[in-house]
Formats: sequence, C-alpha cells, structure tokens
Amino acid sequence: MISEQDRVHLKRCVQLAAEAVVAGDEPFGSVLVSAQGKVLFEDRNRVAGGDHTQHPEFAIARWAAQNMSPEDRASAIVYTSGEHCPMCAAAHGWVGLGRIVYASSTGQLGSWLSALGVPPSRVRSLPIGEVITDTSVAGPDEELSTQVHQLHIQFHKEH
Repeated sequence: MISEQDRVHLKRCVQLAAEAVVAGDEPFGSVLVSAQGKVLFEDRNRVAGGDHTQHPEFAIARWAAQNMSPEDRASAIVYTSGEHCPMCAAAHGWVGLGRIVYASSTGQLGSWLSALGVPPSRVRSLPIGEVITDTSVAGPDEELSTQVHQLHIQFHKEH
C-alpha cells in the first residue's frame, strides 16, 4: 500500500526522472529516506555517458553501504520512479536496504517501450521479488505511473 507520505517522495522521484530527460538521460529518479523520514540521498539516471550501470538505485545502494549502519539500511525506504532492474534489485538486497516503493512497474515499462518500438534490453526484466526476497515492495501508483509514461515518450521521441 502506498501512503500519502510515500507519494510525496515518489513525486520527487518523478521530478528527478524529468531532470534526467532534460539532461539527455533515460527518465529514472530515486530517493533514499531514513526510518525517521529524512531524505538521505537522491539521484537520477546517468547512463547517457555510456556506463549503463549508472542507475540511481545502484548509486543509493553504494551510498548506503558506505554511509549507513546495517540497522539503518534495513529500516530505510527506497523510493523510485521505476521498479528496480535486476542489477539494482540485487544491489539493494546485498546492501540490506529496506522497503521499496515505486511509481511505475517493470511490466508497465516493458509495454511502454514495446509500443514505442524500442528494442528489448539485453538484460531480462524481472520484478523485484524474483531477484531478492524478504523485501517489502509497493507500487505502482496509478497517477504517477502516467507521468512516468509521458517522460518515457518524451525521451524516446527526442532520442
């Protein structure tokens, strides 16, 4: 279930995704929030330079591993504009981060990209639960996923 407080952070993720599009990157943005509700770290996609591991969820996992105790990581929440890819889900699991809340799902993204004529990725799309276990996951959000969809349309029309 997605709460109104969750939606506040998801809206910021969508803003970061929009910033990514303006910068010539694919529309993804993520925010790490402590158990106390404090925003600890945020980032957007940075793959335009050719390094396709520069996902914001992966950056969050790295930052958390270097800056948070295992207990604090486990109680933190990762908010993201799009459901984690397998690489990011694995990083999330290895680092021991807590709950994940996303605006749009892997399934939605796949159908959007297919409709836009984007060739399939070399990496298979999997829901988070097929990559990591024992992680609370919530999403998608109907309204915000529509906004994310529009960002993908914008990005792929421009590139």
